[in-house]
Amino acid sequence: MTTMQTHRVWQDTMRRRDEARTLLDALLHAKRVSEQNLAQINRADLVKQVTGRSSMENAIESTRRLIESFDRVLVDLKDTLTDEDLAELESVADEVEAGVA
Repeated sequence: MTTMQTHRVWQDTMRRRDEARTLLDALLHAKRVSEQNLAQINRADLVKQVTGRSSMENAIESTRRLIESFDRVLVDLKDTLTDEDLAELESVADEVEAGVA
């Protein structure tokens, strides 16, 4: 893989991991709200009663595994990049976060 391709994979993986983290936060919030709503109406989660885990818990666990996979890819990619490449990628990431790029 060329350096340019590696940079693109790095950036895409970072972006997807950030999206997955945002999704995880939303799922955790939705789970709390759902549990509060079920408690208010004195109902049980039927899926959890049958399977032992709610569908929200399954989605949360799946998203956590996805984030871990992205992290492993980033570690593997980091091993192929020079310090200069990493500094450049971090600079671009900082610009994107600041809204410059």
